[in-house]
Amino acid sequence: MRKKIVAGNWKMNMNLQDGIALAKELNETLTAEKPNCGVVICTPFIHLASIAQFLNQDIIGLGAENCADKEKGAFTGEVSAEMVKSTGAQYVILGHSERREYYKETPEILKEKVLLAQKNGLKVIFCIGESLEEREAGKQNEVVKAELEGSVFNLAEEDFRKIVIAYEPIWAIGTGKTATADQAEEIHAYIRSIIAEKYGQAVADDTTILYGGSCKASNAPELFAKPDIDGGLIGGASLKAADFKGIIDAFK
Repeated sequence: MRKKIVAGNWKMNMNLQDGIALAKELNETLTAEKPNCGVVICTPFIHLASIAQFLNQDIIGLGAENCADKEKGAFTGEVSAEMVKSTGAQYVILGHSERREYYKETPEILKEKVLLAQKNGLKVIFCIGESLEEREAGKQNEVVKAELEGSVFNLAEEDFRKIVIAYEPIWAIGTGKTATADQAEEIHAYIRSIIAEKYGQAVADDTTILYGGSCKASNAPELFAKPDIDGGLIGGASLKAADFKGIIDAFK
């Protein structure tokens, strides 16, 4: 049975003190009232070691928002997968559209990042998705297929099984536009079908596919009710405990 997950991506928000306060609040809230799904928070690098010390990772998994495509060495300012793992984090987001767009991360770079993350025992949340232009041209299927083929379909079956996929329509991130539940379900089902073509139906049925694109407490129940949507990768709404919990509660 594939895992249902609500993951928060804090992006470049929250100084260390505010981040610790938010993580503590979430930890207390979800320890008192156990969630009906897996919960993960992905924070800026500098927060990881501090938050790992008190976070109950049986209830809330901890992840980074990125890692380097090199193992170690003279790469000033970079943070390796081994470093991320050494903080106590379990997850890492790779391939986010913001990394692809602003920092020019190519499928080849992402392929290296995935391999290094897995080598260091991190669970990868791998993001794919199309721009507004691509959606309007009807190219969303070929875009997501190419992104999977470029960076994760090289993995052996047992390694691919450790990947969580996050579909993020770039046109719906932080724009307030959300794909309708039907639009989201349609492409999630397509993604599952190409995983089945590559790795077989059993692997496809076990793969968690999250929706990431302006998901909030008001639309989460409708999105999460769809058969191929297994949760969400949440941006802005993960920065307040009450908003984030509102989305987690969609699985009640």
